[in-house]
Amino acid sequence: MMRAMDAANHPLIGRTAELERLSDLVAGSRNGHGASLLIQGEPGVGKTALLSEFSGAMHGTRLIRADGFEAESSMPYATLQRISRPMTQHMGALLPTHSAALRIAAGLDDGPPPDRYLVGLGMLSLLAAASDEEPIICIVDDVHLVDAESLQVLAFVARRLEAERVLLVLSTRPDEQVDMAAAGVPVFELGGLDPLSSVELLNQSKALLDPLLATQIAAETGGNPLALVDLTRDFTASQLTSSWLTPEPMPLGSRLESHYLRRIEQLPPDSRLWLLVAAAESTGDIELINAAAGRLGIGPSFVAEVERGKLASVRDSVVFRHALVRSAVYNGMPDADRRRVHDVLRVEADALGRPEVAVWHAAAAAIGTDEAVAKRLEAAARTAGERGGTASRARLLARAAELTPAGSARAERLLSAAESAALAGAATFALDLISRIDMASLDRVSSGRVVQLHTLVALFIADHDRIVTGAADMLRAAGLFHGAVPDLEQRALIRAFQLMLGAEGSVDGVTLTELGQRLAAGVDVADGPLCRILRGLSAHILLPYDQAVPVMRVALATLSDLDDADLFDFGSVAVALTMALWEERAGIELLERSARAGRRLGRLLEVDTSLWLLGTLELVRGDPAASGRNIEQVRQLRQAIGYDAEQVVDASYLAWSGIPIPQVEMIADAILATGFGGAWSIAMMGLSVREIADGHYRDAFERLQPMIARPFLQVTYLQLPAFVEAGVRSGNAHLVKGSAEKLAWFAAHSGTPWIRGVSARSAALLADDDQAEGLYIEAIEHLEQSSAIGELGRAHLLYGEWLRRAKRRHDSREQLQQALLIFEQCEAPAFAARARRELEATGLKLGGKTPSSADELTPQESAVARLAASGQTNPDIGAELFISANTVDYHLRKVFRKLGVTSRRQLSERFPTD
Repeated sequence: MMRAMDAANHPLIGRTAELERLSDLVAGSRNGHGASLLIQGEPGVGKTALLSEFSGAMHGTRLIRADGFEAESSMPYATLQRISRPMTQHMGALLPTHSAALRIAAGLDDGPPPDRYLVGLGMLSLLAAASDEEPIICIVDDVHLVDAESLQVLAFVARRLEAERVLLVLSTRPDEQVDMAAAGVPVFELGGLDPLSSVELLNQSKALLDPLLATQIAAETGGNPLALVDLTRDFTASQLTSSWLTPEPMPLGSRLESHYLRRIEQLPPDSRLWLLVAAAESTGDIELINAAAGRLGIGPSFVAEVERGKLASVRDSVVFRHALVRSAVYNGMPDADRRRVHDVLRVEADALGRPEVAVWHAAAAAIGTDEAVAKRLEAAARTAGERGGTASRARLLARAAELTPAGSARAERLLSAAESAALAGAATFALDLISRIDMASLDRVSSGRVVQLHTLVALFIADHDRIVTGAADMLRAAGLFHGAVPDLEQRALIRAFQLMLGAEGSVDGVTLTELGQRLAAGVDVADGPLCRILRGLSAHILLPYDQAVPVMRVALATLSDLDDADLFDFGSVAVALTMALWEERAGIELLERSARAGRRLGRLLEVDTSLWLLGTLELVRGDPAASGRNIEQVRQLRQAIGYDAEQVVDASYLAWSGIPIPQVEMIADAILATGFGGAWSIAMMGLSVREIADGHYRDAFERLQPMIARPFLQVTYLQLPAFVEAGVRSGNAHLVKGSAEKLAWFAAHSGTPWIRGVSARSAALLADDDQAEGLYIEAIEHLEQSSAIGELGRAHLLYGEWLRRAKRRHDSREQLQQALLIFEQCEAPAFAARARRELEATGLKLGGKTPSSADELTPQESAVARLAASGQTNPDIGAELFISANTVDYHLRKVFRKLGVTSRRQLSERFPTD
């Protein structure tokens, strides 16, 4: 293993506070409080020395250390393999899906490429299992050189450590990629030594200096230990005075590298060449380095000269004094020498059976274009992809493209690299690769792939222009696929529909009717599930509702018959069809299936999408409590992934929850400015319901009226009940009769309890008194058969208000109390307040809501409690919530204590399943 030698070769000076902080983290981890820390600092500031001093003082713990190497940066999960190797005996304690993911990622087993987050969950569980035996300290130095997949997994684990006896410490130079991957991990900026410690170190490494000079040197170096020791070692006091006391600031990295280069140039040529071999083989693999040196005719005698110069040490591996020494060696040699050394290392790596190392050296040795090396890189990329290494695959293919002559093969490799980069979440890298493609060299299908990829990447970076033209662009991609790849064409057409849903009123470049006609044309491209889904979507757009319903039901049945994993691509389609048919139960079921499959496969981005859609669907059926639970899971998930969890904002949920309306409008307008007209429309629906709950019926009517006037598929269907209520209560009953009639038409042809209930409720609002009561009762009976709990509460509320105006106080109280109970259970404060006001108007005196001990639970504790109440085991709960079984147990113990229960059976009584 290659690590920097201790720069000072002295006991660590001036790092007492830093060591105490690390020791406190160790003490916490011993007691089951897992922790992580990312140490950042400039080269030479002492990160490695600090970690060495820290790890050397740890007793009664298991130390696992694995550093990053440049040669492994395109080998997926290379660093993770070295971390997990000492813990293989604990693999049996993992869920089968987690252990399988780790083994496939390591290249030990064949199987479907695992998602990086599934590997992360496996690694978290493995560390947790191993820490049950003894506390674990895991240290990874030079994280900026770690392969992308290992970095993502390590960051994931660092964010999820909670109740494990594990401390994970990472260290890195300032690096943008590390900052992005490790977002959310606690960061400690390691600065230079304080002035007194700097002077002490300086005087220990050199004959006593004048105090003023020593203080000035310490100030100019910023207390950087490597600079203090190495830049002063070879200077006399007079040289130091002239060299250091200058008006210009000193660039430490360049100054140190120049210093090391001067020392290297004093070595014999063969010693310099041996150092170049060691610098080129960055892992410090002594067997490979010796083999390559032997092929170059360099004997072992020259190694002694290198060690005498204190530039590197040679034992089980080659350890440079510092990364800047390696940089000075490598960058100080001519290009031709570097390529020659890499080529020799390639030959010897192949001979030793290390193809992944060999291909890296082959690429470094290449000059100009080299198809043979490009093919080797392409093969390595294929292997990386089979292990789930999408980021490594992208990098390998990008390098292969650089070595490929201009033409279709180069363009294809760049396109494949861009697709892998997008899968890895590296949107900027994907766009950069797309920009390098010579479109003239692509065939129609590859051109379609570029259009499709560019459109989908735009969603990641919130590119307004491409979001609003996304549906039109995807139709263009479908046209390029036409006649060549039917599956790609049909999938592009479905994506065009989904993009239209997202942009809604903001869409540009295609009308809804044009989209429907193109979807209908795509039906006959090929038979199968996609054909039936397309037929249902085109019917939704083009046909009258009564004719569209049976076709949409076939499409919905097709979705229901898909395997769980295949549902990932159709979440918004499922929402559109189920809402158009008023089949809320089917919508919830499909999205929950998709979320479960995503958790099982570790595909957390798909879980995120499914949970977000679930949250929206729960609001549509009037259950903000269920919506909030899904939104909280999204927050926890995004925190695990490394996104800013505080940016999880659903404007419609905020409206239901009682946030001031101007604040919600401001958030909704910001969403609309990005091009996501669909999310803005949902927010407006939430605000209109809130205004109805508050009794501001005219505001709700005026908000909904322009939206009803420009109908958009099932979105408008769902707005009609609120529009009818707002219109009747604001004195505009004559303007909403048509909407109530339309609801009745939907109810006649859909026939689900939900639409029949809201239709009867709307009709009751418009009916004469002698008919209204029967319609309210009918509405309640239908809605009791649905899962639209909020709609049922509103039916009880409206009926109770009607009864109170009819002077039937006793009957009114019964209905209003039912409404209040529902609104408190589903956490709809504005409607609950309205029900309370109505009850008090009947003469009933009400106290405040009785707080429940369950209200004291944190969102995470509540989620654990509900899953445990449903009968799930701790490992299963951990997999669902992206935490370890240890953390589940920790939360359950707190839940039991807060609720005063002693068993899961009692817990199930407190959290009954639906």
